[in-house]
Amino acid sequence: MSAETGPATTKGPDEHVRRVRLPADRRTPAAARAVVRSVLTEAHLDELVNEALLLTTELSTNAVEHAGTELDIEVSADPAGLTVTVSDFAAGPVDELTVGVRNVASDIVDVAERGRGLLLVDHFASRWGTTYLPKGKGVWFRLDRRRRGGQHGDDSGSHGDDFAPPIGDRDSTGHTSAASAGAMSALLQITPDPYAEDPLPDFAAGLLTRVAEMVGAAGGVIRLDRGDGQGTQMLARYGRQPRAGNDLIRVPLAVHRPYAGELELDAAPTAYARPLAALTAERLSLHLENDRLRRANVRRQAWLTFLAEASELLAQSLDVELTMALIPQLVVPRLGQWCAVHTTDEWGRLRLAAASHADESMLPQLHATLREAGPDSIQSRLREASRNGTQTPLGAPMEGFAVPLTARGQRLGTLAVGRHQRHRHDPDEIAVLEDVARRAALAIENARIHAERRRVAQALQQSLLPPALPVVEGIGFAAEYVPTGGDADVGGDFYDVVSLPDGRWLVVIGDVSGKGVQAATVTGLVRDVIRVLAGDGKPLPEVLARLNETLVERGAGRYCTLALAAVAPGEGDRLDVELHLAGHDRPALLRSGGGPASFVGTGGTALGLLDTIASPTADIVLDPGDCLVFYTDGVTERRRGRELFGTGRLRDAATPLAGYPADVVAARLRSTAINFSVEEPRDDIAILVLRNDAV
Repeated sequence: MSAETGPATTKGPDEHVRRVRLPADRRTPAAARAVVRSVLTEAHLDELVNEALLLTTELSTNAVEHAGTELDIEVSADPAGLTVTVSDFAAGPVDELTVGVRNVASDIVDVAERGRGLLLVDHFASRWGTTYLPKGKGVWFRLDRRRRGGQHGDDSGSHGDDFAPPIGDRDSTGHTSAASAGAMSALLQITPDPYAEDPLPDFAAGLLTRVAEMVGAAGGVIRLDRGDGQGTQMLARYGRQPRAGNDLIRVPLAVHRPYAGELELDAAPTAYARPLAALTAERLSLHLENDRLRRANVRRQAWLTFLAEASELLAQSLDVELTMALIPQLVVPRLGQWCAVHTTDEWGRLRLAAASHADESMLPQLHATLREAGPDSIQSRLREASRNGTQTPLGAPMEGFAVPLTARGQRLGTLAVGRHQRHRHDPDEIAVLEDVARRAALAIENARIHAERRRVAQALQQSLLPPALPVVEGIGFAAEYVPTGGDADVGGDFYDVVSLPDGRWLVVIGDVSGKGVQAATVTGLVRDVIRVLAGDGKPLPEVLARLNETLVERGAGRYCTLALAAVAPGEGDRLDVELHLAGHDRPALLRSGGGPASFVGTGGTALGLLDTIASPTADIVLDPGDCLVFYTDGVTERRRGRELFGTGRLRDAATPLAGYPADVVAARLRSTAINFSVEEPRDDIAILVLRNDAV
């Protein structure tokens, strides 16, 4: 894949482009967001603001933390959408360039887990990729705006010349993928008023006009407060505005909370005027109560949708930091003016994990307030909420309340939410926040369990491999190991180099069937038995026979393929190799004098399957510069669709490496096998190289 995989841009009269260079500073993400926001405003693309700001934050933060160089931010907007590129000046290998449509799934539950920023970029961007420049590299994403009918970009599903997709950004059918722009907006935005054009104002105006004419009022007004933070609004008006001091008839509307209102008429309160006004208010109240119930039903449905989508988004991440970073993004601004997530350490102390504010300029003040100590500080209230496990109100200057984060009976921390400036949280919002806190706590706990399982698996895997290969004069050893794509599982591949009592060195590589803890247990058993028997000076055929007996008795039905090679100095500068194969793939022999690589040795019986085995011996002589390449089936069975890497490609890849040092041979074969497919390895890959390093 070439370096032409950057985002395609076409300048036109409606295009808005801005380029800014920013320092590697913690304030850079905020500055990058400001640039993106200004371009969105100029291009009238407000519908993309939530996704654009979130993805810009992730990419700029990652660049600041990992590159440590200045950043170039390029923002390009056109009528079809927005493209943002974040470039740094840190060198990177071009052969690892990746680009493509990642969010081909319509539902986030189908999106595979990746790194912290890429999970969000992969799902919400229409397209994204990485491009390498002469002096650095950049990551870009494209957001296409939503059009009528729920489609993105061109209604036909393709793009014209004005909005061409990036090179290499098409799937196997040649079509660009459907974008998910607008998904984050739908999740975060305040639910639009579905009754903005309802007949209630016209009905109220007609009712007011009739009663005013009947009682001879000079004017009248109906005021209504829906309790949505907008305050009291004028629902209908007749004639002139009623003035204080005149004869006025005021009748409150009989509605349930949070609704409140009144009917006011500029008329003398005669014997029949007030009853008519009361009758009018009663009829209007029935319609208002129906309006309240309909709005409450729509609102509850919106909350249920919000909770379902929030749960799905939180469930996708098994990364603790990403999970905690997502929580404030879900809460602000829909459920609060600001949000802070605190976690407890092993001593019960609170630590700020993530925070967000609807007004980004207020973030420094929010952080400072959250750090303040004292009996009346937010910190003390948060500790109280975490200790008691109950909802706790927060006082000025950052009013709100704290909800404990509890999962499976364990207190993980607190979720603090600040109230909106215009209104306080109603019972429905508080109930939703408590539900969000429960789901967030469960997501954090699941991520922690997965992280612990991953650490255990990595530690167990490392214990099955030698910490370092021995350094022997005249003999070169090198190894490469790539675990399977599931980093929480332990594989059955292993290798080792053991010193023998007679002065020789024993090279071992093997593959135990299956994965997981049971496979790791059998792998450790095989490795230890070989070390004990070889250390006692047993001949290699006897080592294999006794190891087979052990696996038949204690292998729990698992088998093992194995390659053993005893290496000793020979005549002159040569090395004599005694090779035994127990069902394992034959190693590749590279001659320093040139010529194609060849496979040597005679296959034997895999261990743990039969009571008796055959282990033929092959004697090989290595001249100076010659090397033997041992490998597991994770190399030859590496898949690209239905195609296997195979022994033929291994031989072709190894042939040009004749004469190279052992570490170079191992590293290049590993790279060739990995780059054969874009998929994660389905099986462990182990490569062990033995070379005659005599000068």
